[in-house]
Amino acid sequence: MEQAKEAEGTATANWAEVRNTVEAAWDDRSLCSSQETQDAVACVIAALDAGTLRCAAPDGSGWQVNEWVKKAVVLYFPMRKMEVQEVGPFQFHDKMALKRNHAEAGVRVVPHAIARYGAFLGKGVVMMPSYVNIGAYVGPGTMVDTWATVGSCAQIGADVHLSGGVGIGGVLEPLQAAPVIIEDGAFIGSRAIVVEGVRVGREAVLGAGVVLTSSTPIIDVSGEEPVEYRGEVPARAVVIPGTRQKQFPSGEYGVPCALIVGRRKESTDRKTSLNEALRTHAVAV
Repeated sequence: MEQAKEAEGTATANWAEVRNTVEAAWDDRSLCSSQETQDAVACVIAALDAGTLRCAAPDGSGWQVNEWVKKAVVLYFPMRKMEVQEVGPFQFHDKMALKRNHAEAGVRVVPHAIARYGAFLGKGVVMMPSYVNIGAYVGPGTMVDTWATVGSCAQIGADVHLSGGVGIGGVLEPLQAAPVIIEDGAFIGSRAIVVEGVRVGREAVLGAGVVLTSSTPIIDVSGEEPVEYRGEVPARAVVIPGTRQKQFPSGEYGVPCALIVGRRKESTDRKTSLNEALRTHAVAV
């Protein structure tokens, strides 16, 4: 009932006023006890749940982080009270409600998958036993495979495959920090980890066990000379785990990096291109 009332409020919301209310409460936390602030924050969370607001969104030339939306998510936590939730034989004790109405949204949620209220799941999303946190956006047709996790505010595109055990990091603070972004059609291999605002480009492939942080060297070794990236995997790149040598006071050791070993072809459809890329470059998934 509470979620339904909050969702109704988004249809008539004046977003400029809602934003001003959230910004004011962020600067003066005493305002959080007012009904106006609580209603504004609840309206933002309902809009995130419905996918009509996002913590970050494409703006034509890149991605825009919506700091005020992230502020509302942070403010929402202290406004909530711990509650016991009974789901069949299972019991939860938490501040956050679980996401509802999966059938109406056209989403498949396999036991024991959990999505928190305030996360968006697009039509055709499949959640194997996995977890999607508040503020996250998961685009239509995406597979969230077994034990994969999607952190707060992470942005996952359409037709993405997050393989078993993938860890997509979340971020709420600092507010200006970009969340992890996985663009349309990407394939993230088993046990891969993507954190600290790394952006994985459209239709890119990460092999099993690739770990990407904002400081991880991502080295394109497919040409005559290496080309290094940080914090971003180019569109259609095929990436595997790697190491490179670094000198330390006690000697030379291999340190982790990621290697771009090729590209998925534009001339073929996504599925054919992905299968070909995996075979050609012997990428473990």
